[in-house]
Amino acid sequence: MAVAEDLTKLEHQLKELVTRYEQYFIGLEKREPLPLLANVEKMVRNYANVPINNTMYKHKYNMLVARLNTYREHWNRILRLIEEGKYSRDRFIRDLHLRQKDKKPAHHEEVLEEEQHHPHHDPELDRIFLELREARKSCHMPVDKLSREQVAATIEKSKAALAARLGSADLVFRVVVEDGKPKIKASLRK
Repeated sequence: MAVAEDLTKLEHQLKELVTRYEQYFIGLEKREPLPLLANVEKMVRNYANVPINNTMYKHKYNMLVARLNTYREHWNRILRLIEEGKYSRDRFIRDLHLRQKDKKPAHHEEVLEEEQHHPHHDPELDRIFLELREARKSCHMPVDKLSREQVAATIEKSKAALAARLGSADLVFRVVVEDGKPKIKASLRK
């Protein structure tokens, strides 16, 4: 019966480990749960060379080991992306915090240069354009062909349909990242 108890304990610890890693990746946990990972790996190693005669327990053990290996590959990939600075959720949140802290548009010199080319600029359009450009950069998407005119045309094209659907022409636009792609979303102005 020790095998059954150990497998149940292993299953609970693996669930806890998955939860703790997810909390670590979204920033709730400050440190990677390495001690818990070591405990889970130790329990797996205890039964690696021990024959398990009960087919049900043997199958459960193999499934838990396979699940651990799959999660470990996933975690290692995310950790590598974080180390390289390519983890999009992490970078987008960091950039958002920096923008809110500074209360200045990123690349202030570029904004001034572009304002000289567009003397009749709309501050709202400038904000959307800059947010879209920064979001595209954070998602590793090209920004060289993105222009203020394209953004303005996209917004104008969808304004009438959005106003009809939302019941008001008093709209505010914002940039969001969904499924790794930046999009311009509209909502009613409060």
